[in-house]
Amino acid sequence: MDIVTVKSKFQIVIPQHVRELAHIEIGDLLEAGVEDGKITFTPKSLVDRHIAEGLEDARQGRTHGPYASAGDAVAALEARAKHHAKKRRP
Repeated sequence: MDIVTVKSKFQIVIPQHVRELAHIEIGDLLEAGVEDGKITFTPKSLVDRHIAEGLEDARQGRTHGPYASAGDAVAALEARAKHHAKKRRP
């Protein structure tokens, strides 16, 4: 087990072999948490967030469709955009 130092801005360096074991690369996102008094970092992607947001939308009934074709979906989106544009005008 490696020991790391907390720097002045609360930054730490993840040791190389830990990064390699977790397949962490520069620019990756990590979810920080505390479990049983231990700090945890879990690799995440933006897809996880978008999936979670989409599932929450579905639970709240914020869905559209189904559409018979892509053209029907585009037409419905354009109609909704026009509706929202009218609501925003003073």
